[in-house]
Order: sequence, then C-alpha cells, then structure tokens
Amino acid sequence: MKSKRSLGLLWKILCIVCPSAQAERRPTGLLCELMAKPSGGAITTPRPHFTWIVPLTRSNDLQTAYQIQVFSMKPGHHQEMEMYWDSGRVDSSNSIHLPYHGPELLPGHTHSWRVRTWNRHGKPSLWSYAQEFLIETSKDRSQEDSALDSRQTVIPYRLQENRVAPIHLVKLNPGHFFADFGQAAFGTLEIRVRSKEAGQKMTVHLGERLDGKDRVHRNPGGSIRYRRMEVPLLPGPHVYRIEIAKDKRNTGPGAILMPSETGEVLPFRYCEIEGLPSRPWKSNVNQVRVHYPFDDHASMFRSSDPVLNDIWELCKYTIKATSFCGVYVDGDRERIPYEADAYINQLGHYATDREFTLARYSHEYLILHPTWPTEWALHSPLMAWADFLHTGNLASAREFYPDLKEKILIGLAREDGLISSRSENAKNLYERLHMNHSRYIHGRKLVDIVDWPAGERDGYVFTDINTVVNAFHYKALLCMEGLSEALGRNKDAELYRARAELVYTSFNAKLLDPGTGLYVDGEGTEHSSLHSNMFPLAFGLVPKERVKPIAKFLKDKGMVCSVYGAQYLLEALYEAEEGEACHHLMTNMETDRSWPHMLYQVGTTITLEAWDDRYKPNQDWNHAWGAAPANIIPRKLMGIEPLEPGFRRVRIRPQLGPLRWAEMTLPTLMGSVKVRVERKGDHVSRMELFLPANMTGEVHFPVAEGEKHRLFLDGKTVEAHLQGNFLIVDNVQSGFHRLILRP
Repeated sequence: MKSKRSLGLLWKILCIVCPSAQAERRPTGLLCELMAKPSGGAITTPRPHFTWIVPLTRSNDLQTAYQIQVFSMKPGHHQEMEMYWDSGRVDSSNSIHLPYHGPELLPGHTHSWRVRTWNRHGKPSLWSYAQEFLIETSKDRSQEDSALDSRQTVIPYRLQENRVAPIHLVKLNPGHFFADFGQAAFGTLEIRVRSKEAGQKMTVHLGERLDGKDRVHRNPGGSIRYRRMEVPLLPGPHVYRIEIAKDKRNTGPGAILMPSETGEVLPFRYCEIEGLPSRPWKSNVNQVRVHYPFDDHASMFRSSDPVLNDIWELCKYTIKATSFCGVYVDGDRERIPYEADAYINQLGHYATDREFTLARYSHEYLILHPTWPTEWALHSPLMAWADFLHTGNLASAREFYPDLKEKILIGLAREDGLISSRSENAKNLYERLHMNHSRYIHGRKLVDIVDWPAGERDGYVFTDINTVVNAFHYKALLCMEGLSEALGRNKDAELYRARAELVYTSFNAKLLDPGTGLYVDGEGTEHSSLHSNMFPLAFGLVPKERVKPIAKFLKDKGMVCSVYGAQYLLEALYEAEEGEACHHLMTNMETDRSWPHMLYQVGTTITLEAWDDRYKPNQDWNHAWGAAPANIIPRKLMGIEPLEPGFRRVRIRPQLGPLRWAEMTLPTLMGSVKVRVERKGDHVSRMELFLPANMTGEVHFPVAEGEKHRLFLDGKTVEAHLQGNFLIVDNVQSGFHRLILRP
C-alpha cells in the first residue's frame, strides 16, 4: 500500500487549527511504579514513584519544572481533596520515577495523584487528569512463590478478557455450524443457546488448524491444539462458557498456572458446534480471548512492502496473544518461562506497547526460577540491561544485583577469561544460580544449547570452550558493566570492563581461524558454523576489518538457524549495515524458513515455535520467540534505539534496504517517537521525525558511499559528520523535524 501521509503535514494542521489546545496541553501517560492502571493492579510500596509524558507546546520544548499532588477524595465530597503531599514547584527537567516524599501511604487505600509542568518559557500546563492507585495489603501467595514475591519490584496486572465475534459463520448441516474468529487466541468459547427441553447436548470442537474447508482438524499433529467437549443444555435461553479441561503437559510443576478467576484456556481460531437446536447469530458466538492488558494503537509500522507489513502485524499480535499466562512462557506445550524466549518477548513488548511490568516480572521470576541452558543464564544480564534502558529505573537491578553477578558465570572462567560449562567449578555455582528451586525440572547442571531444536545448529561442533557461550559471556559482561556504573558500583564496573577486554582479546586470538578468517565453533575444532559467527558479530566481538567478510559468510549461509537464532542473525547483519540482506531474510517467499511461510503457507496468526513442522514435529503454533521482527523492525530497520536510559536520548539509524518508504510509531516511556523515511531513486532523500518533549535525538541519515551531500534540517543547512554510510546530526531537539538530502 502506497502512502503519502506526512507527519509534518499532520503536525502543522494540528498547530494551525488548534493553537490554543496546543498551549493548554496537560501531562499524559501517567505511570505509578511503571503501571498505567495502578488501580487495576497493586502498588507494593507506601512511597511510590511517578512518571508522565511532558506536554509539547512547540518544537524544541522541554520541561523546566513540575508539581505533583497526592490526595484522596473526601467521602461524600466529590470536589474536596484530602491532600497527602504537595511537592510545590520543583525546578527540574526530570519526568520519570519521581519519588513520593509525603507521609507513608496506608495499605488497602486508594489514592490519586496528578502533575503539572512548566515549559521552556516558564508557562505552566494544565493539571493532568488524576490517576488512582491502590496500595497493596496482604495477598494470597503460594509458599513456593514466597521467595520471589518478597523481592519482586512489580506486581503484574490481572489478565483481561475480550469477546470476539466470528468473521465467518456457516451452517454445514442441520444443527452443525462452523465459525472462524480470524485469529488464534488463548481463551475459551462463549455461546448463547435456546433449548426447548432438557436432555439435549451440544458438541464443541475447538482447534488451531483447518481440515479442508470449514472443518476443524481433529488430528492436527505435534502440539497443535484440538479439543472436543460435550455440553449438556438446559431448557430455555442460556449463555454457556465452555470449560476447558486441564492438560497434564502444560500444568505440571514447572508450568505457570492460569488464575482461578480466568480458568483454563486453549489456543484456537476455529470452532465447530454440533447439536445446536437453532441457528446462532454471530453476536451470540464469542471467542473469549485472555491476555495481558495491551494497547493495540500504541505502535504502528507501515512500508512500501505489503509482505513486511503483514509480518509486522503477525509478530505484534503474537506479543499480545502469548501474554495469556501473565508471565512470558514458551507457548502452550509446556507453559514454562525460559530466559531466551523471555528476552525476545521483552524486546518485542517494548516495541509494540508502552508497557514495562510484564517484562520485568518475567525477568525477575526467571532469576529465581532458572532453566538449564548455559546461554539462557547469560540472558539474564541482557534482560536486566534492556529493562534499565527502556524504563530508566534501577529498582530491579538494585534488588537482584547479587543474582545478576552470578548469571555472568565468571566462576567458570579460565585465566584467559574464556568460560566453560564443563569446568569443575560449575557445580559450585548451581545453588547460587537458584538451580535447586523446586520448580526446576530439567536437571541441575548447565548444558550448552547454541540453538534449538538440535537440527538447527548448522553442524555445530561442541567443545569445552564454546564460541557461542563465550560470545554471550562477553555481552553479559558489557551489560553488567553498564548496570554497575549506573548503580555507583565503580569497582565492579572496572572489573567487568577489564574482564570484557580480556575476553575480547582471548576470543579473537583463540577462536578466530587465521586461515579462513572465520570463527570456529570452539577450541579443538576447525568447523565454522553460522552460529559461531553471527553471535560474535551481533555482540561487537568482530574487529572492524573482519566485519564485511563475516557478514558475507552469513549472507551466503542464509537462514540455517531456528526462529530463535534468527533474532541474532538479523541483529548481526544489521550491525554490518546489510539492510537489504535482512529484508530478504524476513520476507523470502521461496523458502519455508521464513515468516511469509508461516503466514501464507501454514496459515498461522501467531508465530510458530519452529519454521515448519518438518523441523520440529512436536512444535506448537504459539511461540513468541518466533516473533523477532516485532523488535527487529523498529530497533534495526527503522533504527530507533535508546542511547540513554528511559529514552532520554534516542538514536535513529534507519536501514531501508529495498523499501521505497517506511514509517514507524514507537512507544517509549517519554512518549511516542515517530519516524518516516522516503527514498528517491536509489538513495534515501527525506526523513521526517517527531520526538516527544524532554527527548533529544542523534539522527543517522543514510547516504550513498563516495558521494557529496548537503543535508538540510527544517530548511537550513545543518552540520553533520560522515561515519561510514551515514551523515550524523547530533542533539536534535523535541518536536517535528524534516531532514532532506540534496546533492
């Protein structure tokens, strides 16, 4: 679909038509302890922190002061406030995680807060609309979760239910109907039936897969879901909510159980109903979808490639649909959280909704409920760093800092800094890694995994010193260096910096084959797989002169990895500025190792656990770790990434590849970033962007190699320095801006 909509035009129309509204805007996007709806969840601290989006009255504006009020309404007096704390005017540009400094708030009580701000010119905004929040009292906790609950820094929301009518409802035979709800979802069926007499029953078939036209597949294979249920009917009109029986495969000791108020769920898109006494209306047949609260309008991506647009929508919906447990899980077969799954899920959630609690809760859960792969433990520091970058909040990192120090696995290191899960010291780590937890069901030792399933490893040769494991170790050290520095633990930061430098040197000295110029899979083997080269490139271990040859090796190999590995293959190639190759990998219609295959050949509406059943016969059809484009498109294709915690400073570095144009709305803690990039001929010619108040940008404008250019910012020539194939403009201020490239 071709779009000519301009962000600049929309911005100008708003400013011209509603100048007074612009001047009177109020703070929005209020968060209390990272919760947008704290009355629907619960706040665990009597001294909460507050965040808001600063109103933007004109370009280059910022907050210079704020005032917070915390109060409750007096009983019977809707207009009278009982004030707990008034900060007064505070001169500050900070708008995230401002602490409450009044008297301790009482548990079990609902309070409200509001804020107003002053802009660059000293003019106050209107007060924000008040936000209610509830201070938690005691809650029922299972004994096995008490260790986590006593340390967790967030409590997740209650799950949400949405009722969706079928997009297609057809009569197959007398009393026999078929319904297609358009998308698979975790939930159950609700149907209104009028029966003339007792003793009748209806048979309900729910499933994810079709068997021909308008038939639910009764034997879909693998872990693809199908369920048959008989429902006795009562005389007269009644609404029946189908009760899903528990499945032993995903309700065991390691699984996340559904809350009692929601009940058991099943992933399904299609429904057949037999034995109906009368024809149902569409409005009387509903798929009851269960998921974490999700704002469908928070993010947007469109481009000149309709296939890529479909992939974005598939992956975005996957993030929403797979949140059904209230913790990131690995799909429906096990419903167990895994660190690698959760990391990809976390990045995708940040890119599609302004929501931070589920990612943090899942991360904290996994610290104390770890799984067995060595690389999965090493994902925990990556998750902690991503949490800090996107929230600007150190509460979680501070609470779990001792645990995160163990997760980088320095205890497995040799003198040269390289680590091995086969080290004799490994068993000394297991208790400190919490691998002895009662829910841990996979054995109590670390095992290198590289990729999963095993057939997706490109012939990887395992040795004592594993290249992929050590690439993760290097990345984890960098993340811990950043967290330590932010927490003021400078000695630790120096230690991790020195360890990272040691690993970098040893890694390139001992794992890079000087003959081929490629990384081998580990010490003692000459085999070089896709994996032993894509992870070092993704994590910054490859010397500058080796980037292009290794990128060529990866391009020649192609997608010889799992849907999980695809996350890091795409990251690696975008780091090498291979946007065209990445676009091809994401949109390739000629292979079953692609998202178009999932969409158009398999017909799923949630990403699969593997590329196809033939790569994993027992796969399920609802794995968020297959949704890498949900974060790759905004982070790498559109190039929107935080340079400072909380998105106070953002980098915009688009790599369009063959796209003629693309536009993105990305939700952040500070407000939505909007970017549109257009190509004229072979080169990008125009970029339009909108930055919220209090945010500054570093814009990387793509240029053709070897050509001379003049870059105009808002109609004026701008100073920009050339770095590779990008002209860089630093310190771009808030508001709408247009950059145009001219010869």
